[in-house]
Amino acid sequence: MRTQKKILPLLLILAMAAGLAACGQSNQAAAPEAPAATEAPAEKTELIVFAAASMTETLEEIKPLYETEHPDIELVYNFDSSGTLKTQIQEGAACDLFISAGQKQVDQLDIEADPEVNTEGLDFVLQGSRIDLLENKVCLVVPEGNPKGIESFDALAEHLKAGDILMAMGNSDVPVGQYTQKILTYYGLDEEALASAGVLTYGSNVKEVTTQVTEASVDCGVVYGTDAFSAGLAPVDQATAEMCGQIIYPAAVLKTGEHTDAAQAFLDYLTTEPAMAVFEAVGFSPVG
Repeated sequence: MRTQKKILPLLLILAMAAGLAACGQSNQAAAPEAPAATEAPAEKTELIVFAAASMTETLEEIKPLYETEHPDIELVYNFDSSGTLKTQIQEGAACDLFISAGQKQVDQLDIEADPEVNTEGLDFVLQGSRIDLLENKVCLVVPEGNPKGIESFDALAEHLKAGDILMAMGNSDVPVGQYTQKILTYYGLDEEALASAGVLTYGSNVKEVTTQVTEASVDCGVVYGTDAFSAGLAPVDQATAEMCGQIIYPAAVLKTGEHTDAAQAFLDYLTTEPAMAVFEAVGFSPVG
């Protein structure tokens, strides 16, 4: 009898242990599975675009439009004078697409261009990618109120001859400066003599020229129509093709870039209706 009394509590303890073990296994089975690890977002392609300073506002507006349609692309811009951008490219700066405000700067990088322009035999342009993207206009602008009453390029020429105004223009390595030089030549004016007389001041790109006019630190300036629009300036005159030629913005994919296919796709987009609507809103036009 004593043996039975000892065995019964022992059996009871073993039964309770078995029950607890079964509950533990049941709870483990019911435990939710750990969530699967989420995949890291795909790394975006940084597409590097070098563009003339006069395209700053339009390309910045186009950026979110394009990136929304192409979430794998991040547009990285470098805006400056076309001459400065050309030099940076030549010196090895990373660039996938180059948009210049003048043909000369792209010609100097294009092995198929006139050797008299591409004097160093540089070969940066991906053949077959180069296009004439946009046309702009060269305009004469004045500060608010037009204190000197300059109403036209004809009047500008007379004031420069008289030496009674201060005009802002681009440097000689900047397309807008080169167009201005042609206008001075058209009127038979000597730029060097005018500079010596103190009637000219310079900007390293068109934005600097525009700023001098808006701040009224000069009496007038020669800029692109698109920059006049962006700065809220009303041009008093527009140069003709006879005065300075046609203002063409060429663009080309660079063979030295890391993302030639993506660059070509973006350049193709810039010729579409949505992109052209942005360009035309500020005064650019398709090349006719």
